[in-house]
Amino acid sequence: MNQPSTDPRLQRVADFFETLSPDVLDQLGRVYAPTARFKDPFNDVQGLPEIRAIFEHMFVSLHEPRFVITTGMAQGDQAFVTWDFVFRFKRFDTTTLQTVRGASHLRFAPDGRVAEHRDYWDAAEELYEKLPVVGGVMRWLKRRANS
Repeated sequence: MNQPSTDPRLQRVADFFETLSPDVLDQLGRVYAPTARFKDPFNDVQGLPEIRAIFEHMFVSLHEPRFVITTGMAQGDQAFVTWDFVFRFKRFDTTTLQTVRGASHLRFAPDGRVAEHRDYWDAAEELYEKLPVVGGVMRWLKRRANS
């Protein structure tokens, strides 16, 4: 995170995501409660094994995925962070660095671990428009909708 958070729960989450690798997935239980829920534009799962499976799939599907936490704020049992997700596609042009910008709403359990994690980002603009073939169609649809 650009500036360290004064909230240790939020700082723990930021540190985890900024150092996320296959090797640290065993530490998922230090950040997420056992029955935590994770939701993003593609997934809606509950429980540590299911959350871990999402991150494992990310490392299998993408080259060098990493998160950069850009801002964060916490109040009470909730937090909000903005982030850049940086990666390279494995199946397409592997030389071009891609960036998806998004935000996460977090709700903490009484023990300080994440009980709910919901990601917000525009899959059409941030992902589909960057894909070969599909990207051209998505950009065309966007132009048509705006005309």
